[in-house]
Amino acid sequence: MNVLLFIAGLAGLIIGAELLVRGASKLALSFGISPLVVGLTIVAFGTSSPEVAVSIGAALDGKTDIAVGNVVGSNIFNVLFILGLSALITPLVVNIQIIRQEVPIMIGASLLLLAFGLDGRLSVLDGGLLLGLLVGYTAFLIIQSRRETQAARDEYAAEVKPATQGSWDAKLPVQLALIVAGLGFLVAGSEALVTASIAFAKLMGVSDLVIGLTIVAAGTSMPEVATSITAAIKGERDIAVGNVVGSNTFNILGCLGASSLAASASGGLMMPAAVMNFDLWVMLAVALACLPVFMTGREIARWEGAVFIGYYVAYVSYLVLAAQQHDALPAFSSVMLSFMVPLTLVTLVVSLIKRKEGPGA
Repeated sequence: MNVLLFIAGLAGLIIGAELLVRGASKLALSFGISPLVVGLTIVAFGTSSPEVAVSIGAALDGKTDIAVGNVVGSNIFNVLFILGLSALITPLVVNIQIIRQEVPIMIGASLLLLAFGLDGRLSVLDGGLLLGLLVGYTAFLIIQSRRETQAARDEYAAEVKPATQGSWDAKLPVQLALIVAGLGFLVAGSEALVTASIAFAKLMGVSDLVIGLTIVAAGTSMPEVATSITAAIKGERDIAVGNVVGSNTFNILGCLGASSLAASASGGLMMPAAVMNFDLWVMLAVALACLPVFMTGREIARWEGAVFIGYYVAYVSYLVLAAQQHDALPAFSSVMLSFMVPLTLVTLVVSLIKRKEGPGA
């Protein structure tokens, strides 16, 4: 029954996100908002709506470990697994704006979360500040989009098409109904997913936090998986990268900001010590790693995608071994620190040097 409940919850989140994005996108386009703005805001934020639903629902139920673990785990999953898998399909082009602006903003949001969590909780004030920054960031994107090139507008227009006259979703009541139905599926799906996840945690003998960092995080990131992989297959490789980076920023500012306000009755959102001591640093390291990887030729090569996926497998393996206090944990940690990390850094530096020498050869 718990497995069925989890599957039903996951299906509800995916369907809800799809309906919400479709309804909100068509509604915005009907009011004359450009496809670029819709792509940068509604679509990117809409794919993160499952994280919002689950984290707020968990915060209201007092399951703060799942609320926090879901966001931190999703951000790690988005970069290492989604970008890794997308790059394996086809090398991903990285727009210069993502390198110069979006990644630094994502890193800044990660650092801000680390600073806010040093006292062991995200207070209501912290949550309000995070949401305020999200509003400012969205307004900045809208203003900036007016200066975008026609090529950039055309790329997003191909991904986010307005409803044509006579199509079934062209009418305002239908668009509003899609939004309401999407929200309903998200609420019901998040409740089912959290309930099943708690049952899994008790059955497997691991904490709610580990389940939130792994199963729930991967489940709520399914819309990002579908969006980025579809964009990679269709050759819209800028969107594949931008969707992940934008969603990560929204997860921190929007999901955790709203979850902190939802947990106002208990003074805010508790930050688990394990997250502050390990997982949040992994999330920050993954965000920082995007800069050198993206800058090496302004693309994510297939081998870099394979490295990303390898590190995600290693991260999840570490969480499972640590949760069970397995005898292999010390040896596993030693191999990661002594061999895999240095090897990756050396390979990355050599790749960067070769690509810089390429144009002059």
